[in-house]
Amino acid sequence: MSKKRREIPVFGHPIIETHCHLDYLRERPLEETLEQTQQVNIEKVITIAVSPDNLARVRELSQIAAWVYGTQGIHPHDAESYSDEVEAEIRAHAGDEKIVAIGEIGLDYFYDNADREVQRQVFRRQLQIACDTDRPVVIHSREADEDTIAILSEFEASLKRRGVIHSFTSGPGLARYALDQGWCLGFNGITTFNKAENVRDIVRMAPLDQILLETDSPFLTPVPYRGKENAPFYLPFVAEKIAEVKHLPLDDVITRTYKNSLQTFFPGQ
Repeated sequence: MSKKRREIPVFGHPIIETHCHLDYLRERPLEETLEQTQQVNIEKVITIAVSPDNLARVRELSQIAAWVYGTQGIHPHDAESYSDEVEAEIRAHAGDEKIVAIGEIGLDYFYDNADREVQRQVFRRQLQIACDTDRPVVIHSREADEDTIAILSEFEASLKRRGVIHSFTSGPGLARYALDQGWCLGFNGITTFNKAENVRDIVRMAPLDQILLETDSPFLTPVPYRGKENAPFYLPFVAEKIAEVKHLPLDDVITRTYKNSLQTFFPGQ
């Protein structure tokens, strides 16, 4: 007989989903997903742009509810689709009321879906947009620690607001650099995976006031729901795991990461 999965915990204090892809969800109607998300006391959701094809869709999704927000940016996988026209679209909407960051941008040398030099050029161009529009940045970095550090170093003085290196799976060198420079690190369901001790080591290292919670749904579903499509309403399991790994009261993790999310994406709230 199979074990019954735990019910999703509901916390007394709200939490914020800082990284998901609502337009990629397929398992259930979006309205149902959003309803379940609110039921577990998730106060805000940020859905992330990744390609020229979904920039407009993310803007549409950011209008479906007062508590849903979006970003504008091109993922390194789609760097070869970047153009002056795409950049103009990102710039035109970077200041929209419901757009809270430039992203998801960065480098991915694991899949190498785009030429590495093109990735670097596109990363720089989008960091410049963040500088020019005073927006925080959502960064993807995989197997590219040295180049990520080198490129971010070029923008240390001009990038007034930092942001997050999301779904952090990189090494301690990038983690130390990012933390020293005032970036947050985003952690998701990977923290619950049996073989992810390297990620939990970074969780232990990172100060609580520089940690953000995310799901990256529909990917990376946390234990105990691995095998099912991920969704924002599984975020409480990530908070629980971070509290366990850092040996901190769960309430401390929830309230501090909530503040971190506001400071990063919603200053003044």
